[in-house]
Amino acid sequence: MTSDRPVLGILLMVGFCFTAPVMDAFAKLASDTIGVGQIVAFRFGIQALLLLPAVMFLAQLAWPERRDWGLHILRAALIIVATGAFFSALRVMPIADAIAIFFVEPFILTLLGALFLGESIGWRRIGACAVGFVGALVIIRPSLAVFGLVAALPLVTAFCFAFYMVLTRRIARRIPPVALQFWTAVAATLLILPILWLTHDRGFQPLALTMPQGVAWIWIMSVGVIASISHMMISFALKFAPAATIAPLQYLEIVAATTLGYYIFDDLPDAQTFLGIALIVASGLYVFLRERRLERAAMLAPQPPV
Repeated sequence: MTSDRPVLGILLMVGFCFTAPVMDAFAKLASDTIGVGQIVAFRFGIQALLLLPAVMFLAQLAWPERRDWGLHILRAALIIVATGAFFSALRVMPIADAIAIFFVEPFILTLLGALFLGESIGWRRIGACAVGFVGALVIIRPSLAVFGLVAALPLVTAFCFAFYMVLTRRIARRIPPVALQFWTAVAATLLILPILWLTHDRGFQPLALTMPQGVAWIWIMSVGVIASISHMMISFALKFAPAATIAPLQYLEIVAATTLGYYIFDDLPDAQTFLGIALIVASGLYVFLRERRLERAAMLAPQPPV
């Protein structure tokens, strides 16, 4: 990893923020006629197929070490649940509302990092996490009345994705990012396909199998293609710029999601939702900016003599 081209990293992160909600929009369109489980299977299956040439070209197609098999399977299970829960929420919720609730994930990750990885966490970050959760509750409370418990599914996504990221931190030092994305997609595909095969005729609509018709093929294929492109963008953004530089840009997703939701689905967040979004964004930016200041202070501190 070489963090020496920050402008390129920033541009790639902006690209991710404006393409990831497009994937969500296609998933929402596809969910009208196709089960969520099938959309998830296409999402990871297409990603695996698209990344195969890349890992072969980069000579990164080495079979994972045996000690990593369990981590790959657990990461795949977590990302399947996270993706399925989020796509299920999108069937009935506006994209911007769902993404805004999901953005409590960095706070959950901060707490899990302290719990499982021994990372230090002070009272300021705990306070910022609390404000972020309050922002999520501001959005969820009226959504529960309108959409029922489906409004809590983005929180399930946030928790699963935070655990997924904790495991990623454990394994990412040994595996290049493109290869890691490829094996995650392979493992997720191999997990979801047997589940769909065994349950597709049990009358549970989210896991039902349906032959896409007409334009639905475009929706479901686009989910996998755009997911692959957007996640490659963020992987290479982290290669060219420090995480503390590009992380605050992720909140541009809400701008893109609100715009797409309005023009495609005629959804526009109400005043209470905008208040919740503001609380989540403000607390998240505070955490990121404080992390950057602490990092700079550590770099400028005099080094002890050797």
